Amino acid sequence: MKRHFRVWRGDSSGGDLEDFDVEVNEGEVVLDVIHRLQATQTPDLACRWNCKAGKCGSCSMEINGMPRLGCMTRMSTFTADETVTITPLRTFPVIRDLVTDVSFNYEKARETPAFAPPAGVAPGEYRMQQVDVERSQEFRKCIECFLCQNTCHVVRDHEENKEAFAGPRFFIRAAELDMHPLDARTDRKQHAQQGQGLGFCNITKCCTEVCPEHIKITDNAIIPMKERVVDRRYDPLVRLGRKIFRRDQLEAAGESVPRATPATAETPSGRRLPESPALGPDGRLDIAELSAPIQGGPSPFGEDITFPLPPERVTYHHPDPS
Repeated sequence: MKRHFRVWRGDSSGGDLEDFDVEVNEGEVVLDVIHRLQATQTPDLACRWNCKAGKCGSCSMEINGMPRLGCMTRMSTFTADETVTITPLRTFPVIRDLVTDVSFNYEKARETPAFAPPAGVAPGEYRMQQVDVERSQEFRKCIECFLCQNTCHVVRDHEENKEAFAGPRFFIRAAELDMHPLDARTDRKQHAQQGQGLGFCNITKCCTEVCPEHIKITDNAIIPMKERVVDRRYDPLVRLGRKIFRRDQLEAAGESVPRATPATAETPSGRRLPESPALGPDGRLDIAELSAPIQGGPSPFGEDITFPLPPERVTYHHPDPS
């Protein structure tokens, strides 16, 4: 039967939706329809695909506004009179038609620290409990379709966040390595918080909803990582330990210790910040610096009042010790 499609055509300079009536056969998926369009009506339609089995993640697109894989979206999920609208991933720059530039994700992958082998254990000698294997095995199912990255509103609606935010795909990578019992790095939580922007995520679970591998990104990766960051940074006992131990002891233990940054000379409003007086050779303030540069206003007690007051003018007396 004939079905009505609207497909976005254009490039980085702009584009628009074009209407097509395409024959659809029983059991076909959206990617089949795109291939038929290329073969019969628009041979120059650009679309990225590879395996057509839901394992390469190449054919990511938005179908009726929902980020999906073209090869895993069956036409039977739409009603017979429903118009199927196909657009490129909105979060990433368009190259042409349905093909987008997803290099942002590969840049964030390079910024993620790799697995650090344990000292004194040669390859082939790694031993893990089966429960530890199963705990992180779920995250290894990721096919890097970047649908979770595309639907995350932190970067979908705010382009300026891309520099500081890695996204859910790399939060599960950080969680996987942090859960790995043989990983030698101890700063995974600090890197997730300070380098990947874990604090930007407000766990709306939109990434979990679009994952074609049904990875529980929010419940099994992001929330546990947030809990570990809170335990590490905001637990009262840990904070007390950070105050007791010296900076060099914390750094030797792998603890990330933030260093104070000098204040700018001016505030955002343009007003100059107050400057503290210079210290003497002994590291203390000069006593002269403690005196006010100008005299204060008139005394509220009148011009004839001198301080300290004489004893007869004092209305308060300490109680008699006897």
